[in-house]
Amino acid sequence: MTDHIDDASRTEAFFTLHHRLPRQSPGSDATTRRLLALAGPLPERPRVLDLGCGPGRAALLLAAEAGAEVTAVDLHQPFLDELDEAAEARGLGGRIRTVRADMGDLTGPGFPAGSFDLIWAEGSAYCIGFATAVREWQRLLAPGGAMVISECVWTTDAPSAGARDFWDRNGSLRTLPETTAAAVTAGCTVSAVLLQPDSDWDTYYVPLAERVESAGLTAPGLSPAMSPAMEWALAATREELAVRREYGAEYGYAAYVLRPADPRWTTRPETAADREAVHAVNSAAFPTRDEANLVDALRADAEAWLPYLSYVAEAPDGSVAAYALLTRCRVGDAPALALAPVATSPAHQRQGAGQAVVRAVLDEARVRGEALVVVLGHPDYYPRFGFVPASRHGIRPGFEVPDEAIMALVLDDSVPVPVGMIRYPAAFGV
Repeated sequence: MTDHIDDASRTEAFFTLHHRLPRQSPGSDATTRRLLALAGPLPERPRVLDLGCGPGRAALLLAAEAGAEVTAVDLHQPFLDELDEAAEARGLGGRIRTVRADMGDLTGPGFPAGSFDLIWAEGSAYCIGFATAVREWQRLLAPGGAMVISECVWTTDAPSAGARDFWDRNGSLRTLPETTAAAVTAGCTVSAVLLQPDSDWDTYYVPLAERVESAGLTAPGLSPAMSPAMEWALAATREELAVRREYGAEYGYAAYVLRPADPRWTTRPETAADREAVHAVNSAAFPTRDEANLVDALRADAEAWLPYLSYVAEAPDGSVAAYALLTRCRVGDAPALALAPVATSPAHQRQGAGQAVVRAVLDEARVRGEALVVVLGHPDYYPRFGFVPASRHGIRPGFEVPDEAIMALVLDDSVPVPVGMIRYPAAFGV
C-alpha cells in the first residue's frame, strides 16, 4: 500500500526516477527553436526567465542561440547543479544563473516587476495551474515581453473513459479552446499556439520507459530494495506510459505564446447599441463608405454573420474607437473566417486600438474552436498577428492580387489546413 506516503517523499522519488534523463517533459530542441521564432523579435540580449527549468535543456539553447541572459528556476537542486555543470562545459556559465525557488512564489528581490523580456515554461506550469501561471507571471514581463507556456490539452471533444479517468486523477485537462479561454480570462492575448508533435513525446518517454524497465539494476538512485515512494513512482509512471500508448491520439501538449492584453483598450463583442457607431468608425476610417456598407450587408447575411465575432475596442470615454469583423467564408469546401474590415477612428489611430481589437477578435475565434482566418491586407501589418502568405498553405483567392497581400492564420494546427480557393460571402462582390 502507498496511501501513507507523504508528498515530499513522492516528489523526491519522482525526481530520482528522472535524474539525468534528457528531458523532464515532452519536447525537443526543434520545438524550442520554433517557439522562440513564434515569440517574435527579442532584444539583442534578452532577459529570459525559465521556470521549472529542470536540468535546463531549453535554458542552454536559449542562452546559446538567442544570446539570452537566463535566470533558470527550479525547486530541485540536483537539476540546477546539472544545469550549472552543463553551462560551464559549454562556455555559457556567464549567461545562465540558477535559482532554487518556487515558481508559485516569485515575490523576492530577485523577481521585480518588469524585469524579463521572455518567460519560458515548457511542461512545468501544471505545477501551479495554467491559469494561475498566466495571471501571476505577467507582472514580471517588461513592456513588449512575451510568455511561452505549454500545457497538456485534450485534442478530442470526446475522450475515452480510460483517458478521462487517468487525467481526472492527474490534472483534469481542458480542450484547446478552453485553454485559450483561460489565458484570455487571465488577461493575455494569444500570439500563437503550437500543438507539439508526437516525436516530442517519444523524446521524453522512450528514455523514461528504459529507465523504468531497468529500475533496480542500472538506474542511478534505484536499488532492488527500493522504498515505498519509489515503488509508487514506478507504478505511476508505468500507468502514464500505458495510457499514452492506448490513448495518445486524444491528448497532447500545446505551447502558447502569450502577451498581456493592452490595458488602454476594453474590447468586447458589439451590441445592437453599437451599430451606428460601428458604421461611423468604418465611414471615417476609409475614403468611402464601402466598408461601412459592407458591414451592414454582412450583418444581413445569416450564413456569413457570426455576431460574437464582430468586435469593438472602447476608448476611455466608452465610445467605439476601433472595429474588427470576422465572417464565415470557405476555403475549398471547408469553413474558415475572413477578417474584414478592420477600422480605427481617426482620433485613435496609431495608438494601439486597432491591434487590440484584432487580437481580441482572433482570441474569440480560437475560443470558439475556429481553425483558419484569411485576410486581404497590407503585408507589413498583418504578420504581427501571425498571418503568413496564404499560398504557403495552398490557399488562393479567386481574383488577381499580389501573393503577399492574401494571408492566412492557422488558429488550430491539430486539424488539417484546408487548401483551395477562398469563397467569400456574396457581400464582398468577388
